[in-house]
Amino acid sequence: MTINTTVASDYWKSLTLSLESKIQDAASILESYSMQIALIVGKKGELIGTVSDGDIRRGLLQGCGVHDSVSLVLQSNPLVVPVNMDRSVVLQIMETNKIHQIPVVDKDNKLVGLHLWDQVITQQVRSNTMVIMAGGMGTRLRPHTEACPKPMLELGGKPMLEHIIERAKLEGFRKFVVTLNYLGHMIEDYFGSGDSRGIDIQYTKEESPLGTAGAISLIKQLPEEPFVVTNGDVITNIRYGKVLDFHNHHKAEATMAVRSHEWQNPFGVVNLDGFAIVGFDEKPVVRSHINAGVYVLDPKCFASLETGAMCDMPTLFGRLNERGLKTVAYAMHEEWLDVGRPDDYVKAENSISLEP
Repeated sequence: MTINTTVASDYWKSLTLSLESKIQDAASILESYSMQIALIVGKKGELIGTVSDGDIRRGLLQGCGVHDSVSLVLQSNPLVVPVNMDRSVVLQIMETNKIHQIPVVDKDNKLVGLHLWDQVITQQVRSNTMVIMAGGMGTRLRPHTEACPKPMLELGGKPMLEHIIERAKLEGFRKFVVTLNYLGHMIEDYFGSGDSRGIDIQYTKEESPLGTAGAISLIKQLPEEPFVVTNGDVITNIRYGKVLDFHNHHKAEATMAVRSHEWQNPFGVVNLDGFAIVGFDEKPVVRSHINAGVYVLDPKCFASLETGAMCDMPTLFGRLNERGLKTVAYAMHEEWLDVGRPDDYVKAENSISLEP
């Protein structure tokens, strides 16, 4: 999928200045518009540089005056993207570089548009359902979960589950199914039907824990197209829509997000061939892929589930493989943390970026 690089309108033209402009002109644009960027262009429309509030503040601290040339504070080699770059690539570039705006230029470096984070990430509204597994007991997180279901534990002033839903909504998801068990009424009371949030939330209630896949069998209105499933205690910056697009591209029946995990042996390893010593590895690092708790499933997967029966996701994937159905792995690199223990909870509060 490509983005319309005219970016919805020509509003970006209001953010342009010539190289003869003064610092106060750039400051006026930043104050008048909420785009957090001024674009410096040449006489032929070529992009010369950009100016942010931070650039101006640094310039003033270094002795520049507001009536000095904007050339003293501009970034002369800004990050740019070409026309018609794939939406997912633009999103990745912005996320990697932690920027919320990126100019669009043609082959002659002429400025033709501006991508904004909010517009890029919310451009597509998806009809696919997202299922959030929120029925876990949270035993390992006690005492935090003695009177609160694990997905409702707060991070940054909001429940974990709310962070997951908000991120998914930004990516265009509007239909949600939340599976409930332990203290599930607290989740349902907090989110309700989702109307006030501009989304639709349905609830599936387990009488007893059914595992990470078993609860899916209880969904009343079965999705008619591939749907995303995520554990309610996984805090990550993964792009759910990107995983769904990957799944569709590979025409898979089931996709599992996986993450590279490294473990270093604290001891020197002796390599043997029978009784013979053939080599040594000093504290070797073992690399493997672990289940990240985010999936995409095709409706065909329901045929491999027994209604109301215990089943975890690895078991479901094994059944699909036995049936000859295609299962694939989506290798993720984004921040990720399974909040399963008290120290994980503390780490999530301190180290995971929760901003969409």
